[in-house]
Amino acid sequence: MEQAQQAVRLERARRLLAEYPVVDGHNDLPWALREQVGYDLDARDIAKDQSAHLHTDIPRLRAGGVGAQFWSVYVRTDMAGDEAVSATLEQIDAVDELIVRHPADLRRAFTADDMEAARVEGRIASLMGAEGGHSINNSLGTLRALHTLGVRYMTLTHNDNIAWADSATDAPRIGGLSPFGHEVVREMNRTGMLVDLSHVAAGTMRDALDTSTAPVIFSHSSARAICDHPRNIPDDVLGRLRVNGGIAMATFVPKFVLPEAVAWTRAADRNMREHGLHHLDTTPQAMRIHADFEAANPRPMATVATIADHLDHMREVAGIDHIGIGGDYDGTAFLPDGLQDVAGYPNLIAELLGRGWSDADLAKLTWRNAVRVLRDAEDVARELRTRCAPSHATIEQLDGVAV
Repeated sequence: MEQAQQAVRLERARRLLAEYPVVDGHNDLPWALREQVGYDLDARDIAKDQSAHLHTDIPRLRAGGVGAQFWSVYVRTDMAGDEAVSATLEQIDAVDELIVRHPADLRRAFTADDMEAARVEGRIASLMGAEGGHSINNSLGTLRALHTLGVRYMTLTHNDNIAWADSATDAPRIGGLSPFGHEVVREMNRTGMLVDLSHVAAGTMRDALDTSTAPVIFSHSSARAICDHPRNIPDDVLGRLRVNGGIAMATFVPKFVLPEAVAWTRAADRNMREHGLHHLDTTPQAMRIHADFEAANPRPMATVATIADHLDHMREVAGIDHIGIGGDYDGTAFLPDGLQDVAGYPNLIAELLGRGWSDADLAKLTWRNAVRVLRDAEDVARELRTRCAPSHATIEQLDGVAV
């Protein structure tokens, strides 16, 4: 009986996604293409099944009911200064090339209207998000240039502190945002670039919410009350999204969503470093080392239900209008059972249907909330530009330090 009910829910989930597909907040395919094949898109032709190498390809995006994707134009934090800016531009170029190569399936999107047009056309709206403020090299002009090139959010930090903002996974240095960090947030509001608070310290979250006049996002973060990891969102911050108008997009990374996976992941990351590799490496060599470690040390398995637990809590605290999904595919070595790649979204929607989520609630989770947040940010930017000129402040002027 339960198996039959699950089949019915799964079919219903697919019908829902056909009308209101998933807006996924974060996918690291561009970095995986850089690391694996140096952007040789013939070697990783995503029009074909790439399940041996990647979590993402067009057939599986279609099977998963993905209608819009924020492609992460992430670069590592050990890239600094102009090197980080150049690498970010290379990532943007890779996304541009993907869109040009696959016009029947991918549509370039800069605005909420573009997203809706892609949905009508049956194409996947392709947006970009820069992951880490190191990508702008302390330059508001560079921030504006990234927006001109199509970057529609910037995660203020990645795993390490930067000069003007504290990261969730580094020792606190500022306590949140510096004066220049607050200016970055204001300029992001003025341009219409979403302020992404995934990866940042709780103090940085609160400072950004204090400053931002536009909705913020968490492109790939889950609930700290369910899994006490610093990459997740505290309840007081989730609650503030009701006033700010922003959105928290639940991520699938097991070490962020399953308490039992935290210690295991530390050991797996240590194993990678002992082999001379970065713990986020997704090259074939790195994946073999991961697989060998897992064979010797079976990992605790997150499931679709694990993610649903986070979403249940996030809906209760933030409200149904302020949650979404940001899987972090191709940015992590491990994923929950049932969500192993981008084809898995119907399994999550079916799980939520089984928990009593309505069609209207699920339409907000998958599509409507993310589109509304981008549209609201565009409205704020339009108004701010009528009365605020571009800022040319420097970190030296505002923070009083030479960088």
